[in-house]
Amino acid sequence: MHIDKLNQSKWITLSWKGLVTVCMTVLLAACSGSVKRLDTNEDVMLSDRWNDTDSRLVAEEMMGDMLTFPWFRDYNFSNKGNPTVIVQTIRNKTSEHIPVDTFINDIKRSLLRAGKVDFVVSGAERDEVRSEREEQALNAAPDTVAKFGLEQGAGFALSGTINSIVDSNGDQRVSFYQVDLKLIDMTTNREVWNGQKKLKKLADKGFF
Repeated sequence: MHIDKLNQSKWITLSWKGLVTVCMTVLLAACSGSVKRLDTNEDVMLSDRWNDTDSRLVAEEMMGDMLTFPWFRDYNFSNKGNPTVIVQTIRNKTSEHIPVDTFINDIKRSLLRAGKVDFVVSGAERDEVRSEREEQALNAAPDTVAKFGLEQGAGFALSGTINSIVDSNGDQRVSFYQVDLKLIDMTTNREVWNGQKKLKKLADKGFF
């Protein structure tokens, strides 16, 4: 009788251990994630925040609009070659982190792909190029040295801002983005183009 109770107790203990093991296995399986490669042009929205698709589409649309304004037609009538643009500052005035450098690169790629605008570098990148030119003057073979005083000047300066407004009632949230860009003629200070793009996204509670 005592042996039967002991065996029964051991069986119950083993059963509980087995059940716990099964539960832990199921829990771990449920918590384990998976990763798959995606096409970089595929639009994947995990939230209502600014994403890579927003950056690319806004850049392409706004640059396409910029090339339809009279300044571009007038430049082509009066000059040979492409207008040269320098990107000054595009400020992120939203409350979230937006990689502005990515947006600027999307702008440049859009225009360079069209082959209608040339860019010159600015800021730290320009300083690095000049430092490299100085290094070449000291150490490179004379016939391979990049010469001073031949930098291409920019005729136009591009700048702008990214703003956002977020409104929520607890169950839904609307995220509104407004991108404002302007192009300035650096000789006359005339604002030759002003572009604006608005985005609005609606997210349900499960997304925030």
